[in-house]
Amino acid sequence: MLDQVAGIVRVRMFYLQLQYKCNMRCKTCFHGKLLDAPDQFTLAEACAILDHFREVYQLEAVTLLGGEPLLYPHIEDVAAYAKRIGLRVEICTNGHRGFRSRIQAVAPWLDKFRVSLDGLKDRHDVIRQAGSFEGAIEMVDLVRELGITTGATMTVTEGNLDDVVPLARLLEAHGVEELKLHALRLVGNAAENPDLEVVDAARYAGLHQQIEDARLGIRIVYDSDLSPEPTGEQCSNLVADGWLDRIESDPRGGLTVSCKAVGRDVNAFRWDKTTQLINYEPRANDEFAVGIPDVVYATAKAG
Repeated sequence: MLDQVAGIVRVRMFYLQLQYKCNMRCKTCFHGKLLDAPDQFTLAEACAILDHFREVYQLEAVTLLGGEPLLYPHIEDVAAYAKRIGLRVEICTNGHRGFRSRIQAVAPWLDKFRVSLDGLKDRHDVIRQAGSFEGAIEMVDLVRELGITTGATMTVTEGNLDDVVPLARLLEAHGVEELKLHALRLVGNAAENPDLEVVDAARYAGLHQQIEDARLGIRIVYDSDLSPEPTGEQCSNLVADGWLDRIESDPRGGLTVSCKAVGRDVNAFRWDKTTQLINYEPRANDEFAVGIPDVVYATAKAG
């Protein structure tokens, strides 16, 4: 179906939101009220959608997401199955220290463990919950001891721009290899916290300069809203010859191509959990109809 409608014949990365359930209510979360929704993939449904994308679209990798993926009851089984069918397996978690045993259980199947951080300790804990920063760093250290590559994801806000470089240095000291920077999008919980938005995009130029001057050893990866490089108007997530860099599924089966469309309920494709097929359900405001451009990651120049 993706090939017939959108010319997509191959997908590199599948972002699989296993459930909405989460143990935090972060101010930047795009899920918003859906965090209380019961929707989730069963184990069989999760395996089926991975099978489909592996067989039909030559899928290479999966990132397991939530909500909080480590609260998903079958997280080890999904990770093990994904690895068994030949996928590279990553997970992105809030890294709560209460997940130590779950992390150890899923570790044998992981290629990369990524934590979400929102700045240094004080700013992070205000956005998430008290003690969550130190817990996340503890879990990073645990995973490194288990021999797994570690990374971090940070949503850049008005309040944490100046935390990026010191956070990168701290993560580098803990052996983290990559820090991925996202721009805040005012959907979900973020819509109720508009003061977090970086209104003046010119401020990002100062961030780029700080990063360049810092000569960091950790790899910094920008999304296109933050990139110093200009981006085009088209959805550049769709690369040459029908290759899609990434696609995301929500717990209800909604498939979203553009990162900028995630959380906005504007998907034109849906995975039917019963028939195990992709349905095309075009709408006047879907991501293809309104031409939402995609976030394309670009790696910052090495120092």
